[in-house]
Amino acid sequence: MAQIDYFFSVFSPWTYLAGDRLEQIAAKHGATITYKPLDLLTLFDRTGGVRPAARHPSRMDYRMQELERWSKHLNMEMNFKPVGYPPNGAPGSYAVIAAQAAGGGDLGALVRGIARAVWVEDRNIGEDDVLREKLEEAGFDPNLVTTGLFTGAMAYERNLEEAVERGVFGSPFYIVAETDQRFWGQDRLDFLDAHLGTL
Repeated sequence: MAQIDYFFSVFSPWTYLAGDRLEQIAAKHGATITYKPLDLLTLFDRTGGVRPAARHPSRMDYRMQELERWSKHLNMEMNFKPVGYPPNGAPGSYAVIAAQAAGGGDLGALVRGIARAVWVEDRNIGEDDVLREKLEEAGFDPNLVTTGLFTGAMAYERNLEEAVERGVFGSPFYIVAETDQRFWGQDRLDFLDAHLGTL
């Protein structure tokens, strides 16, 4: 059984646009997923990337065109300019980490719910009430927002260090543990699917 290590930011637009395709691919191949939310902006700093706020306008204009193209292609509604972007991604990441440790719910649905809160609902994912709602909708104890805080914070830091060590530099980023094949971006999910078919 293949193992997919999924490194991502809870507020990345590309995480949102990935939808549930990763989970569908994993189910198709009998693979397991380990969710590893991380601090994307610090990852950029550590791996030679540039934070969106510091990018040249031409790059940001192209990014917007790509978001519009992909949301249309995937038939996914999207608010391209959410208020307060980028939000504080740490609390949502802690919630995902705590939920993964607790089990009992749908982790993929939780990640999608948090991303949707940013890119469709225009809500602040740094607020406990929003995260409680998303945890409950995905079948988890909403109190994980507070009870999983310490564990989540520690794992969040470890995920960043592991990402840097393993060659991750963006979000979403998928690594097949058995082969160290790396796939950056929701537009590489077809290649991940094909690779898993060879194992």
